[in-house]
This record gives sequence, structure tokens and C-alpha cells, in this order.
Amino acid sequence: MSSEDFEPEIIAFLCNWCSYAGADLAGVSREQYPPNALNIKVMCSSRVSPEHVFESFHEGADAVLISGCHPGDCHYIDGNYKTMRKAELMKKMLDDFGINPQRLRLEWVSSAEGGKFAKVMEEFTEEIKELGPLDLNGTSLEGENDE
Repeated sequence: MSSEDFEPEIIAFLCNWCSYAGADLAGVSREQYPPNALNIKVMCSSRVSPEHVFESFHEGADAVLISGCHPGDCHYIDGNYKTMRKAELMKKMLDDFGINPQRLRLEWVSSAEGGKFAKVMEEFTEEIKELGPLDLNGTSLEGENDE
């Protein structure tokens, strides 16, 4: 399958207060971006556990986006700082599992940044298209798209 034919499946965990509202603003503002993500609202980005991320990959996601309030603006004081630490750990774990860590992305999007949300989704979808489908069965090499 060529990267032009491949449409990645992305799971997007979005904080209730900022990122989910930013995604909503992108929609009502008619911002154009790829419809590849399944948006899941969480109360805070810090509520996304490694188990959620790894289960998303296990269930067929090609990539995972975690998005929350900008550092210093978290409605739960320091939730996004906890998210930063967890995301770095999860990227190291993905690498240990043989999964390209670029398949996990962390972004800060406020409720007023609908345009930024659309841009992040467009960029991330293109990055994952370049990587190709995630194959956990080992029949293709991660990150290579030789077709």
C-alpha cells in the first residue's frame, strides 16, 4: 500500500477544558483537516494512562495524539506537567517495543486555538502516512515505505 492510499487511524485524547473545545472551535469555524482521528474527551490530559495508549495501538490505531491545556494553564494545576513526563516515558517504551515513538504525539491546544488544532491534525496525519500502517505482527519494517 502506498502512502497516498493509506489513511491512518488516529486516536486523539483531548482534555475537556482546552483541546476538546479547540477541536470543537475548528469544526464550527469550518477549518479543513483530515477526518482520521477518533476524538476522545478526557477531563485532563493527565488522565491518559500508558495503558490507554498501548491498548489503542493494540486495537489497531496507527497513532495516538494526546492534547491538553498549555503548561501553566491546566485547570487541575499541574496535570499537563504530569502528562509531559508520562509522554516521554511512553515514547521510550514504544521504542523498546519496536514501535516508532513518532506515532505518539503530545500537543498543547487551548480552547481558542481551533486553527492550531486543525494544523496539528493535518501535520500528524501526513507524518503517519509517511510512516505507513502500524503492523504489530511484524510483517513489515517500522517506518519503511518502500512501495
